[in-house]
Amino acid sequence: MLTLPTLGVLTYPQIDPVFLDLGLVQLRWYGLSYVAGILCGWLYGRYLVGNTKLWPNGVSPITKTHIDDLILYLTLGIVIGGRLGSVFFYDFERYAAEPLAIFKVWEGGMAFHGGLIGVFVAMLIFCRVYKVPVWSLIDVVAASVPFGLFFGRIANFINGELWGAPTSVSWAMVFPDAPDALPRHPSQLYEAALEGIVLWLILRIATHHFKMLGRPRFVGGLFLFGYGCARIFVELFRMPDMQLGYLYGGWLTMGMVLSIPMLLIGIWGMATAKPRAYEPRSVEDAGTGAAQS
Repeated sequence: MLTLPTLGVLTYPQIDPVFLDLGLVQLRWYGLSYVAGILCGWLYGRYLVGNTKLWPNGVSPITKTHIDDLILYLTLGIVIGGRLGSVFFYDFERYAAEPLAIFKVWEGGMAFHGGLIGVFVAMLIFCRVYKVPVWSLIDVVAASVPFGLFFGRIANFINGELWGAPTSVSWAMVFPDAPDALPRHPSQLYEAALEGIVLWLILRIATHHFKMLGRPRFVGGLFLFGYGCARIFVELFRMPDMQLGYLYGGWLTMGMVLSIPMLLIGIWGMATAKPRAYEPRSVEDAGTGAAQS
């Protein structure tokens, strides 16, 4: 049996996953994280499209009203895509045996890669309905996503799930729901820092310093590449899902496999992005919310 020194191990702060119990209704940190992520992303997206200094000729092809209307589409894409991603990518046998469990989203079980696909489909539908440029909308949303990633990983930490591999580092923690009492990497916090804070800063530099919103597809590609790198790195310190285990060699995980296409698409997006300016919207278009391209 593996034993590790416990000197310097930090105490895991056991926080009740239910932050407000109203009897028939329980409000959980997990759900609150989605609300906080969507709210912050919405506000930041409105800021990006409203900041004329970030767009060529001072013209954004997307309005704040577009961002307001987009929220419903994105929320459905996140929830439906994230849940189906968890079902098909990580635990298909369980849900095939118990189909009704698919609807128990309060128990957790949301896959980022599935949510990403859901959001992409939602944006395609939105762009077709509202006639806005697809790649520019993807760039704005991509720059706003790290808020949701940060709060989501913090919720994973509060729930004591998706813990890391055993380790002897001084900041290791013993997670109460882990199959043993070994000190482990708090990998949820690693992901919150890299996928949330660091990735947001990188995208912020791209949008504000290098004005990359003027090169549609670049910011979206940078997000995919940055997230893919961060996820693959953290997977080295995170335990794979118990029902899957390692896919190869005691190190390859499903999270890594699903992130590889993100790296390739991200590189393609950045390499093929070209400068583009948009014409000012006419009075009629500004009233209907349609954008000139």
